[in-house]
Amino acid sequence: MQITATAIADVLLFEPTRHGDERGYFMETFRLSHFQERGLDYQFVQDNQSKSRRGILRGLHYQLNQPQGKLLRVVSGEIFDVAVDLRQSSASFGQWVGETLSAENGKQLWVPPGFAHGFLVLSDSAEITYKCTDYYNPADEHSLLWNDPAVGIDWPDAGTDVVLSDKDRAGKSLADSALFP
Repeated sequence: MQITATAIADVLLFEPTRHGDERGYFMETFRLSHFQERGLDYQFVQDNQSKSRRGILRGLHYQLNQPQGKLLRVVSGEIFDVAVDLRQSSASFGQWVGETLSAENGKQLWVPPGFAHGFLVLSDSAEITYKCTDYYNPADEHSLLWNDPAVGIDWPDAGTDVVLSDKDRAGKSLADSALFP
């Protein structure tokens, strides 16, 4: 597995090695030792899966008191996956990184606690699975506005209008958001 830092060093891109032949392929999608070798002392406690159609934008979500680290991968389709650093003490505070993840490229994104996370579906539909380092707590959920000019995410054109939930449409700007120390 190749693991590289993104423009924000704490957000990592995992690229599993696929072993394939005429029967199909095999790839290892998670190994605890890869995290331990990088000093990432996290335990995953919950796995989630979602399915969405083209143009759906989910996010940018975070939990302040029970922050979740997430390791995301796409099992069908393609998304543009985004992490925004909400740690005020970080040199990359307010900055974002985005990666195209697909079933075809097999890439995974590690989004550490302290980041808002969201994605835009680029294919007709996409199924995403992700491991979380803490349990989901709906009372602790926050949404950063997906198109806040202060963050300036360069979302790709999904070939259709972006579709948001009411909660995501009501997300707060970076200036008005509850943030991490």
